[in-house]
Amino acid sequence: MKCTVIGVAGGTGSGKSTFTNRLRREFGNDVTVIYFDNYYKRRDDMSLEERKLVNYDHPDSLETDLLIENVTKLINGIAIDEPVYDFTVHNRSDKFRHVEPSKIIIIEGILALHDERLRSLMDIKVFVEADADERILRRVIRDVRDRGRDIEGIARQYLTTVKPMHYAYVEPTRYLADMVINSGMNQVAFDLVKTKIQQILQEK
Repeated sequence: MKCTVIGVAGGTGSGKSTFTNRLRREFGNDVTVIYFDNYYKRRDDMSLEERKLVNYDHPDSLETDLLIENVTKLINGIAIDEPVYDFTVHNRSDKFRHVEPSKIIIIEGILALHDERLRSLMDIKVFVEADADERILRRVIRDVRDRGRDIEGIARQYLTTVKPMHYAYVEPTRYLADMVINSGMNQVAFDLVKTKIQQILQEK
């Protein structure tokens, strides 16, 4: 089964997940989403306090080789077991998510477009952007609500790693994208990508 790979990148809180989830709801089982966040390296050798201090916005924090291996398998029609990351303890869990190949594969993550090897597997590259103030506010709400974080910790992490790494590694990939959209709720951009996927599915 030939498949199409779509990369969705952008800064923290930009609307990547919103955009990706809209596509998944629209196309159901024809779309498989792989979350780059699940490929953060396992750090069992570190305490929780030590793991809190890791720079998770640097490319070296991710096991990109494993992601590339798994995406390549899906492209070749082979199912994978995707790791599952637990943000509440800053470490990869013991769980795995079984993923079957599908016609459309979406790779979502802040650094989805950073590695040239990963980009070479993509047919369509999307960068989702939003105002920096909006992004940090969304991150605060998400991290407090879903990840058990406190405001002070979020602010410290944002200022020491998230913000500088965004400008060093995330923002430059904007210029590698085929399409740059402002927010995950941009209806015109969503309709364009939806139409493209519909066309691909019809051709398959």
